[in-house]
Amino acid sequence: MITFEGLEKEYRTKDKTFKALNGINLTIEKGEIFGVIGFSGAGKSTLIRCVNFLEKPTGGRVLVDGQDLLTLTPANIRKVKRNIGMVFQHFNLLQSKTVFANIAMPLVLEGAPKKQIKQRVEELLKFVGLSDKAGAYPEQLSGGQKQRVGIARALATQPSILLCDEATSALDPQTTGSILKLLKKINAEYKITILMITHEMSVIRDVCDKVAVIEGGEIIESGTVFDIFSNPQTKTAQNFVHSVLNDSIPESVRNLVQEHNPNGKLFKINFVGASSGQPLLSKIAKKFDVDINVLFGNITELQGVPFGHLIVELRGQENEIKRAYLHIQQENVSIREVIADAS
Repeated sequence: MITFEGLEKEYRTKDKTFKALNGINLTIEKGEIFGVIGFSGAGKSTLIRCVNFLEKPTGGRVLVDGQDLLTLTPANIRKVKRNIGMVFQHFNLLQSKTVFANIAMPLVLEGAPKKQIKQRVEELLKFVGLSDKAGAYPEQLSGGQKQRVGIARALATQPSILLCDEATSALDPQTTGSILKLLKKINAEYKITILMITHEMSVIRDVCDKVAVIEGGEIIESGTVFDIFSNPQTKTAQNFVHSVLNDSIPESVRNLVQEHNPNGKLFKINFVGASSGQPLLSKIAKKFDVDINVLFGNITELQGVPFGHLIVELRGQENEIKRAYLHIQQENVSIREVIADAS
């Protein structure tokens, strides 16, 4: 659906050249909700704006439905862009226009018949839950309602691709949740491919199928949301995951462990799916001559699958601890030893 091949983007001034994107290779399949996450200045906004040519790449290729945008005429680029909707961080609504007029604007610019415009806008108002706000003005709306108008406007021309540029970062957590549910509804009911950028890993967890981590204009890690959350490979990805899962040992707990049992063995156990509901530690305590001290843990849901972790201390003879460790591995549960000052 969307493919970046060796994508580059440079900004030049009199004194220097800044490379915002450096050889991006990435594919977003049809029907996916794909997230790109990175810190400020990583290049994520530039990347998404290259899809609809708000930014023109300086190298590489951007393919949308197999068409290389850099080889198309301006007229053909406009045709491709008609199939791409975009939702902005700060809504970008026309303050002097009503909600109805804001949503209708893309259709008006296309010269669509008034009857068709009315029918489409009313359909979208109902879809985003704003049927009673058609005559209101943006200043009369909450932040969440403004973003719903922005989403409805982006859907006006019935695009097959929806770009979301930090679509929830200006919203409170509760409103963010409702907007993410709306985006999932759009993906499911309209079969629209969604590419979203964000700096919030909770957004990635709650709505995306796949994710890419961008840093310094390069993709440093990508995969399914489950793979990245359960086994992040880079330090940046690990930091993003930790911001959501909070799987580091609290300092007060570390101090207690070091004070009372400095030679204790600490282990991190990951539970996935059905294993999350099994009494594994109870079985281990009964089967082996070890004491189990649960230090920290939590559980979340990734793409509808329970995923949790525990940090535990195993006390006992070295041989018994080793036997318990091997038994846990045989239960298809991920376990690794950690030290008291690590996660």
